[in-house]
Parts: sequence; C-alpha cells; structure tokens
Amino acid sequence: MKENEEVYTTDTGLPENAFRELAKDEQYVPVMKPAHDQKEVTPYSVGMGLLMAVVFSAAAAYLGLKVGQVFEAAIPIAIIAVGLSNALKKKNSLGQNVIIQSIGSCSGVIVAGAIFTLPALFILQATYPDIMVEFYQIFLSSLLGGILGILFFIPFRKYFVKDMHGKYPFPEATATTQVLVSGQQSAGAESGGQAKTLVIASLIGGIYDYIVATFGWWAETVTSTASAWGQTIAEKTKLVLSCNTGAALLGLGYIVGLKYAFVIFAGSIFVWWIIIPLLGTYGSPEFQAMSPDALFKDYARMIGIGGIAMAGVIGIVKSWPIIRQAVGLAGREFKGGAKSGEKPVRWQLDISMKHVVFFIALALIAVFVFFWLGVIHTLWQALVAWLVVTVIAFLFTTVAANAIAIVGSNPVSGMTLMTLIVASAIFVSIGLSGTSGIVASMVIGGVVCTALSMAGGFVTDLKIGYWLGTTPKKQETWKFLGTLVSAATVGGVIIVLNKVYGFTGDNALVAPQANAMAKVIEPLMMGGETPWILYMVGAILALILNWLGVPALAFCLGMFIPLSLNTPMLVGGAVSYFVSNSSKDKKVNDARRDRGTLISSGLIAGGALFGVFAAITRFAGFEYTTPGSEQLTQILGCVAYALLIIYLIRDSKRA
Repeated sequence: MKENEEVYTTDTGLPENAFRELAKDEQYVPVMKPAHDQKEVTPYSVGMGLLMAVVFSAAAAYLGLKVGQVFEAAIPIAIIAVGLSNALKKKNSLGQNVIIQSIGSCSGVIVAGAIFTLPALFILQATYPDIMVEFYQIFLSSLLGGILGILFFIPFRKYFVKDMHGKYPFPEATATTQVLVSGQQSAGAESGGQAKTLVIASLIGGIYDYIVATFGWWAETVTSTASAWGQTIAEKTKLVLSCNTGAALLGLGYIVGLKYAFVIFAGSIFVWWIIIPLLGTYGSPEFQAMSPDALFKDYARMIGIGGIAMAGVIGIVKSWPIIRQAVGLAGREFKGGAKSGEKPVRWQLDISMKHVVFFIALALIAVFVFFWLGVIHTLWQALVAWLVVTVIAFLFTTVAANAIAIVGSNPVSGMTLMTLIVASAIFVSIGLSGTSGIVASMVIGGVVCTALSMAGGFVTDLKIGYWLGTTPKKQETWKFLGTLVSAATVGGVIIVLNKVYGFTGDNALVAPQANAMAKVIEPLMMGGETPWILYMVGAILALILNWLGVPALAFCLGMFIPLSLNTPMLVGGAVSYFVSNSSKDKKVNDARRDRGTLISSGLIAGGALFGVFAAITRFAGFEYTTPGSEQLTQILGCVAYALLIIYLIRDSKRA
C-alpha cells in the first residue's frame, strides 16, 4: 500500500488545480509522482493498444464513410483498458492504460485523414475508369501523413499542454482522463460498473444498427417524402425533412452537445429549407425540374464547401501568434537546451528536439520519394507537390490542435478542402491535370488531411498524459507504431467497403466529405466549369458568421452534410441537454450527463463495430428482402428510434 501512496497523490482523483489556471509560482503536480519511474510501456500495454487500434480503425472507417462523422475512440478505449486491468488485477496500471489509450486512439485520427479524401478516387473512378487506386497509395498516404502530424506537433506540446494549462477546456481529454483516474482510484468497483454499462450500450446499439442494415426491419432514414403529402410538398416547394434512425448517430449527437449540434443543424436547415426551396421555386426551369437531393448535391452544397475553406483560412490567421510562440520555444530548446544544465522531470521529457528535426527531415524525404515514384512520376512536379504539403500541413497544425483543445472537434475536412483547391490550381498551372492530376491531388490531400487529423488528436493524448503524469517521450515514440497499424487496417477496410457498398448510387455509403472532395477536384482537373461564385458566396458567409461570433466551421459543415445525418445530431444534443438539466441538484445532473456520455460512447462503438459485421455479411453474399410496405417500415423506424431515445434518457437518469 505504501508504494501506491508514493505513486498517486490522493484518493479523490485529479489535483484541484488540474482544470484552472495556475498562480505565478504555482506548479501542477500530476497524479503519478514525477520523481518515480512508472510502469508504462510493457508487452501488455503495447499489445492491447495495437489490438484497440485495429478494432477501432475498422469500426471508425465504416461509421465515417456512412455518416461523415468519425467518433473519437479515446473514451471507449480508456474504459476497456481500465476494465481489463482491474479484471486482471494489475497493480499500478494507470501508466499502462494511458499507453493503451494513446496507441489505440491512432485509429480515429488516421481514419479521419483517410476516409475524408481517398474514397474520392473510387468515386471518380466510376466516371474515369483509367484512374487506378492501389493499396500502397492509401496505406502510405495515411502512414506518412500520420508521421508528419506527430513530428510537426511535438514542438507545440509544451505550449498547448503546459503553458496554456487551465486556459483551454480540452473536453475529450477531460472525459478520458476522468475515466482513467476514477477507474484506477476505485480499484475496480466503479470502473467495473462503467465497463458493464458500456458493454450493454454497445450491444444495444450494435444489434439495433445491424438489424436495420442487414434485414431492414424498419427504415434506416425516416423522411417526409415517404408520404403522399410530403411528396407533394417536395415537388412544389422542394421542402424536405429527414432523419437517420441509427444508434451511432444518436450517441454522437449526445456527446457533441446541443450547442454545436444546433449550429450544425442550422447550417443544414439554411441549405435545405431556404436555399434549395428558393432555387427550386424561383430558379430557372432546369432548377425547378430537379429534385431537392439533386439541387443539394450539384449546387447548394458548393456554398458549404466555400465556407469551410474560408473557415480554415480564418483559423490560420487566428493561430499565427501561437505558431510564432511555439516555434520560438522549440528553437530555443534546440539551440540552448543542453547548456542550461537542467534535466527535465520525467513527465516533461519529450523526444530530443535534435531528433525531432532529424526525423522530420527523414519523413519529408520519404514523402517526396513517395510522390515522385508512387504518384506523380515527374521530378519537378513532385517537388512542387511536396512543397505544398510541407507548408500547408505545418501551418494548419496549430489550427487543428486549437480546435480540439477548445471544442473537441477537429475541422480537418474544411482545411483539406482548401488544400485541394490550392493544390489543384497550382498543379493545373504546372501542367499536371486530367486523371493523373486527380490521383496526385487526392493522395496529396490524404497526406495533409491525415497529418492535421493526427496533430489534432495527439494534443488530446498528450494533455491526458500531462494531467496523469505519463512520460511524453514514451507516448510520442509508441504513437508511430499505432499509426503504422491503423494505416494498414484503414487501407484494407476502405477497399473492402468499396467492393461491398461503393460510395455512389443507391444503398452506397454516403462518404459525404469524400464526395465533396470529388466535386471540388473534378472540374479543376478535367477542364469543367468550376463553381467559383458558389465558393465565394460560402466564403463571404463564413466571414459574416465569424464576425457575428457564430462557429463558421460547424455551420458550413452542416451545409454540405445531408440533412438526414444532421437531424439525429440535434436529437442527440437535445437529449444531452434534457438529461443534464433533469434535476435541481447540480451533482446529480453532472452524474447523469456523464453516464449518458458513457452510454452514448457504447452506442457509437457498438453501432460502428456491428456496421462492419453487416458489411462482412453482405460481402459474403447475404441478401434479405424487407417485408412490408415503405409506409410500414417508416412507422416502425419512428417507433424503434423513439424506444432507443427512451432507453438513452432512462438509463442516463439512473445515475
């Protein structure tokens, strides 16, 4: 017992100054005493971390391609790690659990980088059969992008994690840290209950989504156009209301919360209930003859793309002081760190800045060779592409980290869209166009997108380590292995899902970001008409939203994701608000909110994992004809969704 008392500060969890700004001479002391070496990197922690990376990479890839939102795997992985360590009666397992979570969480960030861009190649392949997509292109773009993201962020770690302590909320890192520390302190009692709740929610969400995806016993999307009156309204006014009934999306909306879910939904409503009805009612005869879905895909969505690109520019401008300050801090360490004679404490020990610079140089050389030999095949065009990737990936690193630190949401898709527009314009000017230009732009976009996604996700891992007292150097070192395994898994899953579902046409995975990327890249590279006016309208709208204090990125993201996928986000956010305000006692409300977060994490993880099982079922050739009429399945969809919402509310209020 004495050994445990040396390792952990208190029995109540985190120190009281964990979430507030420190006084002038005050120091934060983490849960694990910095004076002691901790049990962190072991065969168990590395093995479990890699297993989590494989499982959650497959699950997150399916969900992201289906709905355009990649769930963060950190919380469910942390709960699983705590539950297993207590079941196996491991002592002093906190450091090992952090490593498991850190390696495993590579899954979500690598998935986001890959699926937002690379499926666009398969989408465009249907129109241009000479576009060839190889596994090694998907794998290497994800791997090299992830490595760049890790290396580019390390110089910024001290700024975001230590210097800005208490100034950023770090919502996801906070939740994950509390799971890890509460599970450790309760010695299995509370964490065992958490693990049981998570497993039950995962089974409910997984079986629910598997049934609807495989057997179709109820409608996966309820829509007003399924009724005669709704069809009439859609034909005359182009007005449509729709909602996906999946368990994973409901859980995702709960975790996002009402504020940002409402902003995203507002962007969707602006497109679907204002812009599309105006185009369809007062536009040209061509517009009036088009369906609401066609108006959205071909015209209205382009405004959202322009807005997302401008939101990325706004983010860089706001982050410029951060870039200068962090680079200066890293430069001083590189030049004079060794002269100070001060050895950093274990929990502030990073990979040596000289080693970081060396590894960045190696990674950039590997990226250049990949572009030259594996993608573009022309030396000077490959050099231009390499410069674009290096500059944009580095500049956007702080934007990604800043977004995660403040709201827990990474605007990586918007920043990648801007990268594609800029890169494509440059490539066309140097003679790289056509299908070869499409492949070059999308693979390069995949590298940038994965780098930014990794930088944003890595700040969460390192903040968790800072609060708990993990050695940053160990997190940084083993993150590379998790990136390798996740990149290989994601590459295989994308190819399998394309063969089973595809990303265009009926019953295909919607892949909203990848479809948006394809919409942007095709006219730029194939000499078509690029909708610059629509992009400009979206850019101006983003500037106005920013001026009004509205989160421009979230609003514009809602403008290009289908309404049926944004509506359940609002439903989940509303449930979260109701549960969090269902009692007059603040502590009870907090406990209910946290239990709801745990259940929602289970719904997300279960829905996504069983979605992969559903894909395997269909891949094996299983086909099932849905019984009953469309009206019946729509009614059953409403009933099933209502029961799922009731379960989430009632079980959350048991806290």
